[in-house]
Amino acid sequence: MKNILITGGAGFIGSNLALALIEKGYEVTVLDNLSPQIHGDNPQCTSPLLRSIQNKVRLIQGSVTDRNAWLKALENQHAVIHLAAETGTGQSMYEIEKYAAVNIGGTALMLDILANTKHSIQKMVVASSRAVYGEGKYHCGRCGDVYPTERSDDAMMQGDFECTCPLCGSAVELRPTDETSKIHPTSIYGITKQTQAEMVLVAGKSLGIPAVVFRYQNVYGPGQSLSNPYTGILSIFSTLIKNGKDINIFEDGKESRDFVYIDDVVSATILGLERKEADYHTFNVGADKPIDVMTVARTLRQKYGSDVEIKVSGNYRLGDIRHNYADLTLANKLLGYTPSVSFDQGIGHFAAWVDNQEIQVDRYAQSIEEMKSKGLYK
Repeated sequence: MKNILITGGAGFIGSNLALALIEKGYEVTVLDNLSPQIHGDNPQCTSPLLRSIQNKVRLIQGSVTDRNAWLKALENQHAVIHLAAETGTGQSMYEIEKYAAVNIGGTALMLDILANTKHSIQKMVVASSRAVYGEGKYHCGRCGDVYPTERSDDAMMQGDFECTCPLCGSAVELRPTDETSKIHPTSIYGITKQTQAEMVLVAGKSLGIPAVVFRYQNVYGPGQSLSNPYTGILSIFSTLIKNGKDINIFEDGKESRDFVYIDDVVSATILGLERKEADYHTFNVGADKPIDVMTVARTLRQKYGSDVEIKVSGNYRLGDIRHNYADLTLANKLLGYTPSVSFDQGIGHFAAWVDNQEIQVDRYAQSIEEMKSKGLYK
């Protein structure tokens, strides 16, 4: 394989992946709609991500919902890494048609073309998400391993944010979520990523095109959009701090995520592309460690030398999960993947990069008002 198509290749993960593949000698084509939400209103001037790959890749500006854009992008390609997607969990709960059209419809278009036209694609890699797991795996002392359902509005309104056993109602302990864990997303975004991945795996087997699915955890690092208020908690908090605004922590601040550094995500994705052992498998990609949101906020405040206030509001968003972190056993066994950048190292790299960026306009309050108007922010 020599020619690689990356959809969403001007985005955070895509641009870093493109540069790494070029370094390895691949020829990279990028299909990207250059969304203003990520790249600003004038991407040539406002998007460092786009500038990082300009004149290094073959760039096609277009949408994955456009058949002609797909036909042009797929020409003479040997593999497609399908990253293009709408990615905001909260936003997905009210922009449902857009999320379904891009994430599911765009993938369907790709597969339809591969099924019905002549092509040279030898492998498909698709980005899924930890969102497909919903709350993930927990352990109940009475019932064993369990998978809690989404938390109720009534319980969270009373300040009760922790998950309980869905069978007996007892307290439960968090466990790492492996690839065989129950799939039960709690957001429209998670549903679209589940459907997208299943379509690629089923179609791949039918068409004889090896397919690989990666369920990325919370990816962060230098280059992440600082102007997108809908996704990327480190970026959202950083933009608030740089604008001198207090940080509003949802729930009680103890909710946790598995934050994985961009370099590790790129490494895992390339392993999936290059190794035959990856074919027709689904892999978690994370850092194998949960970090709570309060720790993220305090660490960023310290890194920036700021005195903004961190406020634990008790507010919450419907569709959010409480905890989740990845079991990496399968990725380590078949791909040799082990995360190499700790959270302390990664957040240091990220904060140092942010310190050298132009301060972005904070649109976080706007995103909250949107969710409030839809009854999704309490």
